[in-house]
Amino acid sequence: MATGQAPYFYRFKHGTMQGTVISDGILPLGEPSASFLGTSKEEVGQMLTSNFLDPSNVVLEQNILVVNTGSHLVLFDTGMGQSKIFGPTTGQMMHNLEVAGIDPASIDAILCTHAHCDHVWGIMADDGQRNFPNAQIYISQADFEFWTDEAKLTMTEPGYMKPFVEGARKNLLPNRDRIVFFKDGEEFLPGIQAMSAPGHTVGHTMFLLTSDGQTMAAIGDTTHHHVLLLEKPLMEFAYDTDPQQSAQTRYRVLDMLAAERMPMIAYHFPWPGIGHIAKQGEGFRYFPAPMVMQELPG
Repeated sequence: MATGQAPYFYRFKHGTMQGTVISDGILPLGEPSASFLGTSKEEVGQMLTSNFLDPSNVVLEQNILVVNTGSHLVLFDTGMGQSKIFGPTTGQMMHNLEVAGIDPASIDAILCTHAHCDHVWGIMADDGQRNFPNAQIYISQADFEFWTDEAKLTMTEPGYMKPFVEGARKNLLPNRDRIVFFKDGEEFLPGIQAMSAPGHTVGHTMFLLTSDGQTMAAIGDTTHHHVLLLEKPLMEFAYDTDPQQSAQTRYRVLDMLAAERMPMIAYHFPWPGIGHIAKQGEGFRYFPAPMVMQELPG
C-alpha cells in the first residue's frame, strides 16, 4: 500500500494577488464538549455525527496563508513551531513552504491574527534562530502586551496560560525591534486592512484583502469549527479569553460575510479553508470553494 499524499499546499488567485495556503498539519483538540461549551455533550456529539464527523475528537486544520501582493510576500500566522503539545501532527509549516517553493527569507511581512501558540510559535526556531530573517511582524498592541506580560507566568487558571505566555515571549520578544502595531481599520500594507475581531483574544484581528475590486477576508480564529460554531455561533469556546465577547464578534462577522457574499479563508476550517458563509436558520452554513488544480498564470 502506498502511504504518500499530495504536497500540503494550494495556490489560488485573488484579483492580481496570488495566494498559497500552507498547512502546519492537523491540530486535534480531543473530546469535543471539553472545548465547545454551553451545550450538552450529547448535543455536540449529535451535531458532529449528523455532519459525518467524529463525535469523540475534534480535529482542526491549520491553514497558513501566504499572499504575494506584487510588492510584498506576506505570511498570515506561523503555526505551532516545533512544539508538540497538541501531538505529533503539527509543525509542518517550514517543510510545506519548501515543497511549495517559497523561501522563508523572501517573506517580508508576518501578520499575526493573535498571539496563541498555533499562530506565533513558528516565528522562531528552537535553536533561537529566526525562521523568517527578513520579515517585519505585524500584530495588535493589545495582544502583544497581553501575551508577553511576565506577570501572567504565575497564573494557574486557565491551565494553558503559563505555557501560552512562555511561548509568546519566546517568539515575540526577540523580535521586538521588528514588530509593528496596526490599528483597527488601518490599511497597513497595500491592499491589506486590519479589522478588529476581539474576544478569542483581547486583540484578535482579521484581515481584509482587496485587489482588482475584489475583497476576501482572512478571519483567523473568529470561528474554529465549520459546523459547531456556525450552526450555533453563540456557543462558547474554551480557549477564548472572553467567550461571550467572542461569540458576539463571531456572529457579527459571519453575518457580514453572509450579507456581502464575501469569500473568506478560515485558519482552522477543513483544508484549505477557503469558501463562503451563508445564513441558515438561526445560524450559518459554510460552503467550501471548489479547489482549482490547474496551473495558475504567472
